[in-house]
Amino acid sequence: MHFAKLPLAAAVVGVLLLAGCQTTDMQMGSQSAKTVATGSAAGSSSANASGALERCASPLGTVSLIENQSAGWYTIITGEYKLPPTATLLRLLIQQSNCFVVVERGAAGMNAMNRERALMQSGEMRAGSNFGAGQMVASDYGISPEVVFSNSDAGGMGAALGGIVNRGRYSNVLANVGGSLQTREANTMLTLIDNRSGVQIGVSEGSASKTDFGGFLNIAGASAAGGIGGYSRTPQGKVIAAAFMDSYNQLVISLRNYKAQVVQGQGLGGGGRLGVDGGAAPSQTSAPADRRQTNRKK
Repeated sequence: MHFAKLPLAAAVVGVLLLAGCQTTDMQMGSQSAKTVATGSAAGSSSANASGALERCASPLGTVSLIENQSAGWYTIITGEYKLPPTATLLRLLIQQSNCFVVVERGAAGMNAMNRERALMQSGEMRAGSNFGAGQMVASDYGISPEVVFSNSDAGGMGAALGGIVNRGRYSNVLANVGGSLQTREANTMLTLIDNRSGVQIGVSEGSASKTDFGGFLNIAGASAAGGIGGYSRTPQGKVIAAAFMDSYNQLVISLRNYKAQVVQGQGLGGGGRLGVDGGAAPSQTSAPADRRQTNRKK
């Protein structure tokens, strides 16, 4: 009875060995290494974009990415998960969709532009470089991303598989394989703000989940490296990327049917319709008189 279960454990070990052998093959453009944000964009054209990405016939305006780098979720994805800023991912999705024209407002990009202007003012640039004032494009809107939650759950599969062989040297192997079976989930939000008025134009939520054998890669010696490709090289990064695409798709769908909110009467910022007591405040001269009357009664 005990020996009849050995082929199952042997098959598991074989899978692990094959996973290690596959790392020797270089596969340029490998589908297994991609996220849902794939391909490229140049102007209004794109190549190899995901078929699930919502698109617009023409841009709705210019947009910049606003990341709250002091937020807890930002610290987790860049520190714990070793992922690049979410702007890296969203820039590609937004330009491929052709719904907005992305303008640079990040610290690194702004420093580069200011450096070129400083060189122009110093007289070091050749004639005709044309880095004078009045050329930067305004950002009509700002998109603020947020990861609401992101977690991994082993689901107790280790105990279930470990119980198949409850004694002997193969029970630990199966338990470890079961423990590597993880369902990864992420929930994200995008908020679109009008930069001129500060009015929130739209907000959307997105989610994604994926069950995988994450432990296989760790046993085979693979690492969850960061950098620009971090979203494609880590299981959790792939799920977060998919959740952001879902958020963006939901936002685009709502914007196609956009109608501005109208406040009757005074209009936006004119006091609103939920009024309070409109009586005049007591004058500075009346307050002492009121106090004198109170004192007389005492």
